[in-house]
Amino acid sequence: MKVLVIGSGGREHVLTWKIAQSPKVDKIYCAPGNGGMADIAECVDLSVEDIQGCLKFAKEHEVDLTVVGPEVPLVMGMTDAFEKEGLRVFGPNAKCAEFEGSKAFTKAFLQRHNIPTAAYKEYTDLDAVLADIGIYGYPMVIKADGLAAGKGVLIAENEQEARDGVNMIMADREFGAAGDKVVVEEFLTGREASILCFVDGETIVPMESAQDYKRAYDGDEGLNTGGMGTYSPNVLFDDAVLKQRIQEDILTPIIEGFKADGMDFKGVLFIGLMIEDGVPKVLEFNVRFGDPEAQSVLMRMDSDLVDIMEACIDGRLADCDIAWKDEAAVTVVLASGGYPGPYDKGLEITGLDKVEGCEVFHAGTALKDGKLVTAGGRVLCVSALGKDREEARQRVYSQIDKIAFEGARYRSDIAKMN
Repeated sequence: MKVLVIGSGGREHVLTWKIAQSPKVDKIYCAPGNGGMADIAECVDLSVEDIQGCLKFAKEHEVDLTVVGPEVPLVMGMTDAFEKEGLRVFGPNAKCAEFEGSKAFTKAFLQRHNIPTAAYKEYTDLDAVLADIGIYGYPMVIKADGLAAGKGVLIAENEQEARDGVNMIMADREFGAAGDKVVVEEFLTGREASILCFVDGETIVPMESAQDYKRAYDGDEGLNTGGMGTYSPNVLFDDAVLKQRIQEDILTPIIEGFKADGMDFKGVLFIGLMIEDGVPKVLEFNVRFGDPEAQSVLMRMDSDLVDIMEACIDGRLADCDIAWKDEAAVTVVLASGGYPGPYDKGLEITGLDKVEGCEVFHAGTALKDGKLVTAGGRVLCVSALGKDREEARQRVYSQIDKIAFEGARYRSDIAKMN
């Protein structure tokens, strides 16, 4: 079969890598792809936002399955457009993608279906937010409502930071139209965990757990990023009681809520959790594989991903027995200097041929005049398996310095237990 993967980041590279392992698949296209995906697929010069262009390509090349990686085309309705033409596509429709398109939409859903989450209030007026500064005390969580590439969440430690943050989002328009509305939440303490779930409209099945590291620098310092590294499984999920509680308090109410609201959700639901004293609360929803969670989680998947995706499309997920490796996985992001702020592009990358015992997934790379160069803030994701988390961690960190480009940096504490 022929598969088209939409996207150009680390998530799409690991998806392509995993799809390529399926004996069903004999041809993969990536639109637009990147410098690493070109090794295992044919890259096509199409924007992820060019829905009609991607649709035309899929029809002309008789693509059997399209996998939509990023959130933007999902929110724009790529799945709806493909389904209307009778094409098979993996990813939720535009109605369901609103869970990522609007944080206020997600919070209202959680509240409506009594799913544990932080207290919140939404605003469309700058003066109204400023009048309520400190409504839940400090730290204060401020979120741009719309899509902001994983960077639209600010945590203000005091009143001045809160005022500056609100003005940055709503007055200075740092995240554009995403800041037309803001959501203010109480700050939750505890430990974060990420659960990726397959959903087929009737059934929700969690994948193996992961932990993401959002802050830019060691010790969880600096600005929020799209993610600087992950490991899987999350140490918190050694607790069977916690797993049961998440199933009963989070997952079951979510799928029941989808049905009650008439939402035919098919694809991947990413659930960000905060867990304290064994009590899980939902931080956020995303409607696609997390990045870089996907790198660690899919490294550990033993089953055929294409089989699972087709089962989700056909409503057969309950019949799937998804197998996982016992090994642990660790992923560390190699980022451009300055990220998540301004950074240079077009810097030559060297040393990839020297890396051993790891998979290197390309997140922001391009080929220019035959050379591999940087093309994003998060450039490469170095991932490894090990008999336990520490072995996987050592494998990554023993290899990552072999890769070089000007300004390259990474966190040195991914998967390090205090």
